[in-house]
Amino acid sequence: MIFPDFNDAASYTDFLGTLAALPHGFRAATTRLTFTPKERPTREPYAMNLGAIVADEPTERFAAVFTRNAFPGAPVILGRERLCEPSLQGVLINNKIANVRSATGLDDARRLTTAFGRAAGVSERRLLSVSTGIIGWSLPVPEMEAELPKLAAGLNPGSALDVARAIMTTDSYPKIRRVEVGGGSIIGIAKGAGMIEPNMATMLVFILTDLTVARDELRQILARTVDATFNAISVDGDMSTSDTVLAMSSGRVPPVPTHEFEAALASLCGFLAQDVVRNGEGTSHVVAVRMTGLPSDQIARAAAKAIVNSPLVKTAIYGNDPNVGRILAALGDYLGSNGIEADPADLVIRVGDETVFEKGYFTIDRDKEVRLSDYLKSTSMNPRSVGFPPHQRIVDIGVSCGRGAGTALVWGSDLSDQYVHENADYRS
Repeated sequence: MIFPDFNDAASYTDFLGTLAALPHGFRAATTRLTFTPKERPTREPYAMNLGAIVADEPTERFAAVFTRNAFPGAPVILGRERLCEPSLQGVLINNKIANVRSATGLDDARRLTTAFGRAAGVSERRLLSVSTGIIGWSLPVPEMEAELPKLAAGLNPGSALDVARAIMTTDSYPKIRRVEVGGGSIIGIAKGAGMIEPNMATMLVFILTDLTVARDELRQILARTVDATFNAISVDGDMSTSDTVLAMSSGRVPPVPTHEFEAALASLCGFLAQDVVRNGEGTSHVVAVRMTGLPSDQIARAAAKAIVNSPLVKTAIYGNDPNVGRILAALGDYLGSNGIEADPADLVIRVGDETVFEKGYFTIDRDKEVRLSDYLKSTSMNPRSVGFPPHQRIVDIGVSCGRGAGTALVWGSDLSDQYVHENADYRS
């Protein structure tokens, strides 16, 4: 599922179109509205996208994983309730406002699912409401309700591409991945650009399949897959109030062996997770840290995250500066602060194909510095929004600590001035 390089947004969109066909048994639609937020009246109205994904029939084969933030949004609270229902049929999605801790937030989410269910011929208890955007503002419910009949009327079994576009906030391009397996398909769409620190991100992921998979099995597989993929990425170290990964099966295609389904889902989610990092706010490098040789996988993941979350490591990579001492410092900070024994004689650090630390000492010279700088430049992208991912190259950092069997792979990004600009101007 490796993407080619792209030179413009049109070629990327055309390529996504080849992946976006909905699995059998699903329909989707989008629409758009404008509103004036009561919290911040403005001369120019705000735009909001609405999207919907609906199964042709109710399905008991659904699963979801939500944020672990202590102050979740109303859609997450409602979603946890409806996860206990015997069946699900669809999801109503909006961008622009996250519906978090508004006094009427939970009632608003229920009211919208009721209104959309009435328009689409679906029981409200079989619908989820999912929101992303500004935290603290109230949804413009009357304006949204007015568009729901149009949204329901537009449901069709064509493409997921418009929904992938509609759920974007600060994303600069839509994200879709697809896997074909056993005569069926699995498709995933995602949004996420900032507040990316698992457990998950400001990240919404919708996974649809026509393969038959039992409810309990799907829930176990999704939980494992999310932990191994979306919980192993970081852009800025902030955990959102609204993270949601939803999976639904229409059951239109006979099942494949469990291990085949799980491998296919893991592949799809792994690539989607990388896509989320690649489209992170102000991202110009995607960074992979492969950690080995620590007492447990959990410790290895935390140590790898300490590297990808280090502002000094991030800014050095952004500047194409192979300041590899910052990798050692970030790792040593985490290990020392957590009482984890380490011997520099056992430590090996690699950046790309270059070993920069081994046998207790750095192995850096002038020529290696030049090669490392060239390597960082070759993996860089424009941190400003260009509407497409130009390539899939990464900064590959390998660390072996020689102190156990724990391993981890974590994905992160650099830190540019564009990240500051985007978040300073987010509500402007």
